[in-house]
Amino acid sequence: MDRIEHSGVVTRVDAGRVFVEVTAQGACGSCRAREACGQGEAKRKIVEVNTPRAAGYRVGEQVTVGVSRRIGAVAVAVAYLLPLAVLVAVLAVCTAAGAGEGATLCAALGAVAGYYGVLWPLRRRIESKVHFTISKTV
Repeated sequence: MDRIEHSGVVTRVDAGRVFVEVTAQGACGSCRAREACGQGEAKRKIVEVNTPRAAGYRVGEQVTVGVSRRIGAVAVAVAYLLPLAVLVAVLAVCTAAGAGEGATLCAALGAVAGYYGVLWPLRRRIESKVHFTISKTV
């Protein structure tokens, strides 16, 4: 399967957008990516799905939302793996340079904060690349 899908319930419908509450299911327990996708640590999440057919959905309706595995993997890399790599790289460089523990810690945490600081203004561009699909559950 080339898609990651979750069942959910429509909580709100706006012009061109459907908000779906997705509840982590028992199947997440055996999924290797559950921690990375965020479903493993929270029971409920709200997913915003942009669709021109939003008017066809009603609050309380059962739906299935999905995203391609490739986009999901990229999102995990950007949100979790790259900042981890930045943290480890700065720790290694500072340690090799002989910096003290306090300075090394501050530099590493500052680098990760800087990473997320750079991502913040790019969030709309990143969001435009993540396309959720929605379909009514039969």
